[in-house]
Amino acid sequence: MKIVSWNINSIKARLEHVKRYLRESEPDILLLQELKGVEFPHEEFEKAGYLSHAVTQKAYNGVAVIAKYPVKVISENLAGDSSDDQARYLEVEINNIRVINIYLPNGNPAPGSKYDYKLKWMKRLKDHAAKHISNDQAFIIGGDFNVIPEAIDCHDPVAWKDDALFRIDIRRAFHAIKNLGLYDGFRIFDTRENQYTFWDYQGGAWRKNNGIRIDHFLLSPTMVDSAVTCSINKEPRSWDRPSDHTPIELVINPKG
Repeated sequence: MKIVSWNINSIKARLEHVKRYLRESEPDILLLQELKGVEFPHEEFEKAGYLSHAVTQKAYNGVAVIAKYPVKVISENLAGDSSDDQARYLEVEINNIRVINIYLPNGNPAPGSKYDYKLKWMKRLKDHAAKHISNDQAFIIGGDFNVIPEAIDCHDPVAWKDDALFRIDIRRAFHAIKNLGLYDGFRIFDTRENQYTFWDYQGGAWRKNNGIRIDHFLLSPTMVDSAVTCSINKEPRSWDRPSDHTPIELVINPKG
């Protein structure tokens, strides 16, 4: 089963990109982030043989799941703050697989209120994941984490050292989530440097491969046993008028 995460940077602007990706790559489950709008084209994906569910917000944020199978919605909000109305979280069950799609806050400028919100959001995610682990729940967290985990995940660590994606307390918060017993899906299979999922539109970043790795899959211990491959598909970043992110693809072989 192929599970993919992709920050599409506006579903309205890049609907044809998503449809092309579905045709060419045939994922079983596609997690999308940064939809940037209230409307979501469910009918377009139904024509392509996919079911979908979206959590949307006017002009900002937004997450969606597109799948070849029925989508059972578990939650549209991350536990821990009932006042948080930003569309950043969608937890579903598909074919008995628990999948959590996140669009973790950017946090810039740092320090500041947005940065504080990011840290609190990460603490809520950690607490929620801890409950799943204590209940022996097998699960996958995928999405745009807006976190550069290590220096090798960034083309120029010095340039990013004060950014909210790479500040030391953000990396510590990310590793605190991992230290619950979760595994970085990509790093299970690929330990090379210069492997990125995001390239800025400015300064020829894509051409120069000046990128960062901020889109991830975290796997619970039992899901690790099911993992077959996890890789970055750079091709969609080369398409005309692309998202600044590219898909990360996880293949699993569920046991039982």
